[in-house]
Amino acid sequence: MRPLERCLSAYDRLTQYAAAAEPVALLLLRCWVALAFWKAGLVKFADPSGTAYLFENVYHVPLLPADFAAMLGTWIELITPWLLALGILARPTAAFLFVYNIMCVISYPDLWPHGLWHGFIGNGFVDHKIWGMMLLVVIARGGGILSVDAAMLWLRRTLGMQRAETPTPG
Repeated sequence: MRPLERCLSAYDRLTQYAAAAEPVALLLLRCWVALAFWKAGLVKFADPSGTAYLFENVYHVPLLPADFAAMLGTWIELITPWLLALGILARPTAAFLFVYNIMCVISYPDLWPHGLWHGFIGNGFVDHKIWGMMLLVVIARGGGILSVDAAMLWLRRTLGMQRAETPTPG
């Protein structure tokens, strides 16, 4: 074998090993982001009056009354992380949290004191940017084989519960 062929063969083996780590990597991404949102929900749930104060005076959620936004934000942060971590409707849940994450950044101007675009390009709201990128990976790749979605797909295939094709008239 020539040196180039050996290098390409070694590279192929290396990428196969790296690909084997994808399910664990996706699980870790899902759990990391889920934990961040769940902890935020626990803080809001533990101190309803403080949460109400923040939504009335600090957060500027567009289109929603402050009390409703506080209650909605709390329950979103308590429920959706479990869906994401378990991989239940992983892509839609990640997409929802991606938009929710953007809304959180827009609603809290203290995260970007020098302007939203300066914070976006610079060192502002780093956690939110990392969570957003992690959620984009889940949106693009799905929950992986270590998810309830994958287990449900496996179960449907195993039990022969494929979607019935619509008969054509005629």
